[in-house]
Amino acid sequence: MKKLLTVLVVFAVAGLAFAAPAKKAAKKTAAPAKAKAEFVIVESDEYAAGQEDPQLTAGIAQFLDMEPVVSKVSYKDAAADPKLANLDYSFLPLYLIKKTDDIRTKLEKHIQYGYAQENADFIILPHQTRQGVYNGKTGTPNVMEIFVMSQCPYGAMAENLVIQAQKDGKLPEGKEIKIRYIVNYDDQNGFSSLHGSAEWEENIRQLLIAKYYPKKFWKYLEIRNKDYRSSRWDKAMEEAGINSKKIMKKFDKEGVELLKQEAKYAEEYGVNASPTFLWEGKVQLDFGSASEIEGFSFLNPNASAQPGAAAAPAGSC
Repeated sequence: MKKLLTVLVVFAVAGLAFAAPAKKAAKKTAAPAKAKAEFVIVESDEYAAGQEDPQLTAGIAQFLDMEPVVSKVSYKDAAADPKLANLDYSFLPLYLIKKTDDIRTKLEKHIQYGYAQENADFIILPHQTRQGVYNGKTGTPNVMEIFVMSQCPYGAMAENLVIQAQKDGKLPEGKEIKIRYIVNYDDQNGFSSLHGSAEWEENIRQLLIAKYYPKKFWKYLEIRNKDYRSSRWDKAMEEAGINSKKIMKKFDKEGVELLKQEAKYAEEYGVNASPTFLWEGKVQLDFGSASEIEGFSFLNPNASAQPGAAAAPAGSC
């Protein structure tokens, strides 16, 4: 036992002996300071949603392995600056990074695949944030549009939050909620949707129900969302008091045209994540920021959670 204690003491002393030199050595080999990445972030003059996303800034800087130096510029000032005047400000915030050879090399593939652009002065990163402002769009006052995929669990969650608010009498007076649909369409390939053909077909049925049975639309969603991937949509219609034969007679012509319009509308706004919230035709939001709009606090998935309960997921498809 005494020998063991002696050995431990020897190692402890040896450790102390090496501690001081190790610190000195660390000082000599300290990592060099990171290069700077100069960000210019053009922000909305009108909405807070169109301002810098600090997490995005940090994420881009981490990817570049550089220290971010951020300058924020209002849209009005940017439009008056000769170096910034001719950029695309259709969506704010607009992220610009002062171009250097090193930065361009690191973002070369992003430029190649169209995720970034460049001019003589900057690498341009458009529409990078989940919330922002469509600059120059004509507003539609007091309308909250919710873009969904009809078989996306997060889209169904957003719809169910609206349904529960209806039951609780919490819908804001004088404000409208409208469901929009995310789908791709081209003349050669027709419709395509993340969850397959059953999803875009369900989109069509819901569009027709909203048009011909508007008072029963949310009731149908309440029933349908209990098992939104079931093939028995006809039973959900029947339970909601909807004539399924009337709906299906209009499916191939009118229904298809309605969904083509939805595809065009979603493409116009560049929306591809379900759910995406669009306030007044100008402000793109997610669950958290949508719930901060006056009267829409019920859109926070965690608002009604019991103490100690697991947080509700608030992602997207």
